[in-house]
Amino acid sequence: MEIDYKEILSYAIILIIVLIAAQHLNVVVSGSMEPAFYRGDIVLVEKANFFGIHEFDPNSVEVGDVVVYNAAWYDQPVIHRIINITDINGSTMYVIKGDNNDRPDPYYVKADQIKEKVVTFGDNLVVIPKIGYLSLWLRGL
Repeated sequence: MEIDYKEILSYAIILIIVLIAAQHLNVVVSGSMEPAFYRGDIVLVEKANFFGIHEFDPNSVEVGDVVVYNAAWYDQPVIHRIINITDINGSTMYVIKGDNNDRPDPYYVKADQIKEKVVTFGDNLVVIPKIGYLSLWLRGL
């Protein structure tokens, strides 16, 4: 049996592409951003630091951007929208809120807490509906 190195290389390249793509997909676990996206949807994100590659600068996010950040009040990353940017004692702080929530998130957010930004195409968020339910089920969420 002869080893086909081209075939092995092609499978390795496909695997690398799939792994990179998977790192840029985020499953929505709550309804806090309805109707922009729903629990079980998957959003496409760009990362503030992807193995040393800076796909966006967290200091350049704007009101209206949907970001994924490490919240002080929750033990998992949160996907919510920036609704205001303010200066507190010389530091830029972000007010962030889920579209479906009555109030903003309980604490201001610093740029270094923002890890990802949901990709937009035109004015639309890039969302893949419903296929994240399998991941939620497997994780018991």
